[in-house]
This record gives sequence, structure tokens and C-alpha cells, in this order.
Amino acid sequence: MPVSITDVARAAGVSASTVSRALRGRPGVSDEVRTQIAAVAAQLGYTASRSASSLASGRTYTIGVVAPYIGRWFFGTVLDAAEQVFSAAGYDVLLYNLGSAEARKRFFTKLPVRKRVDAVLSLLIPDEEESAALRSLGVPLASTVGGARPGFTVVGIDDRAGAESAVRHLVNLGHRRIGMISGASGPLHWTTPVDRRAAYLHVLAEAGIEHDPALVADGDYTVDGGERAMTELLAASRPPTAVFAQSDEMAMGALRALRRHRLRVPDDVSVVGFDDHELADVIGLTTVAQPVAGQGAEAARLLLRQLDEPDVEQPPGRVEMPIRLVLRETTAPPRPRGPQ
Repeated sequence: MPVSITDVARAAGVSASTVSRALRGRPGVSDEVRTQIAAVAAQLGYTASRSASSLASGRTYTIGVVAPYIGRWFFGTVLDAAEQVFSAAGYDVLLYNLGSAEARKRFFTKLPVRKRVDAVLSLLIPDEEESAALRSLGVPLASTVGGARPGFTVVGIDDRAGAESAVRHLVNLGHRRIGMISGASGPLHWTTPVDRRAAYLHVLAEAGIEHDPALVADGDYTVDGGERAMTELLAASRPPTAVFAQSDEMAMGALRALRRHRLRVPDDVSVVGFDDHELADVIGLTTVAQPVAGQGAEAARLLLRQLDEPDVEQPPGRVEMPIRLVLRETTAPPRPRGPQ
């Protein structure tokens, strides 16, 4: 006969409801009792029935995740970290990849997550109409991109501050011809390229450097795009002595283009990225480090906390994660004989 929750309760000397709360991570059970119940359940080989739990709690034990371009490193890293937290808590993930305008419109028109998920993690920035649609689900909502918005807990970074630190680093090294590889064609409604561009322009103005539109190129937030953009910048009448790439992947593409043009980094051109990609240290890339996986894990934890303690306190509107400039081998002062 299969072991039941009643068998576990009898062996542990507690009620069946206490066993249920303990094994589901619900509040109201001390750590000592929770540990004891887990040990008894493991000894007896008890596995909770997902269908029974769902009927008893009204939950689906599923978290909906909507994301653009899950094949890209940033979104994939956030998703992987969040999924690990959800899985450890006994939740499945229902993923919707909304990388095209058509897929996005279809999702927000039909809202296929309705009554199928207990919460939603958004890795894209919804407009006002889309935000209202998600709020209509009546479930906890969290995001890892963009600024604060009603009804959402947003876990993110200060993009402007991070980009300013990168560009200011190049200015302080003595560079005056500073290019930027941007991500203007990024995901719909994505504010990151806008914020980082604004930071770039602000630091140039602050340093008394006139902005040259010929020193800005779109890299599409990909390695190949970064290579194309760097090649475009090198074709300018007065090419840059330093480049700020809005992502490490675009910076990697820029390094490849410079190598193909037989230019040395940082002797001929300095390059700074943004993200601290897992390969950034391998290639010695100076970059702005942000906790990408940490943002996904924190957003997941906040959603689970809202599910387990809905009446304890109002969830935060925004949680800002730390960033820092990491100096490596791709930046240096410009050579005196190079263009300034």
C-alpha cells in the first residue's frame, strides 16, 4: 500500500495538516518540526500527490514565465536561475516565448495563462494595456526588466548608473573619441538601450565632448551584431579610440572585428562591455558587472513569498540589485599618436 499523509503524520506525532504545511514550505511550522517531518517522510518514502495538493489548496503549482528571445544569454540566465528556485519549491514553469510582435499580440489577446498558473514572471516590459491584462489574472506578478509599475515587483539594476561608470572610465583614461555599440533594435518596449544611451550622452556632455552620431552603431545585442557595428565605426572618417558596448556579447563581437582589422586591444582601441558575461573574465573584458542570475532568483523568491504569505505585507515595488565596474585588460589610455 502507498504511504499516505496520515501515515507520515502518525509517525511524526503531528496532524496531517501540519505535515502538509511543512512539506509545502508553508508558514506556521517551526524549523525543528519541519526538519523532523521531512526526515520521517523520506524514511517512509512518502511523495505528496500534486493533484491532491492542488485540489486542497486551489493552486496549480505552476508559474507562468513570459520572455522575449530566450535564446539570448541574459534572458536564458535569468530564466534558468528562476526555474531552479521554483523547482526547489515544488513548482513547474510554463514558458511563453514572445519574441515576435505577432506572438506577443496573440498572447495578450488570449491570455492562455488564465487559471493555469499561480503567478507570472515577466522578462519583458509590458505596455499599459498588457500590464492591465496581466493584473486581471489576479495573481502575483514580478519582472526583471524596466522600472517600477503598478501591480508588479520589479527586480533590476540602475542601467544609467552602470553605463555612466563605463563611459566615465573611458573619459578618465583620456579618450575623447568614444563610440557606442547600442541595442536600438532590442525587444519591444525594452528601456535598457534607451537608458544606457542617455547615460553615454550625459557623460560626454559632462566631459565637454561633442557627440558625433557617426560614432554610434546598432549591434542588436548579439555577437554578430557587435562585429558589424564595430566594423561600421571603424569606417568613420575619424574612428573611435574607445568603444562602450551596451552588452558583453556585442563587446565580444567588437573584439572580433578589431582582431580581423589587425588592431590591438587596448593599444589601438579600448573596449568596455556591460553584464559580466560568464566568458568576460576569460577574454579579459573590462565590463559593468550585474547579477543576472541573482535577479532571476530574487524575483522567483519574491513571487513564492507572495504566494505563501499573501497577507503579511505589501510586496516591494522595486528591488535594485548591485552593480560594479570590473577593470580587466581591454581598456587603457589612448596612444598619443592615435586620433583624439
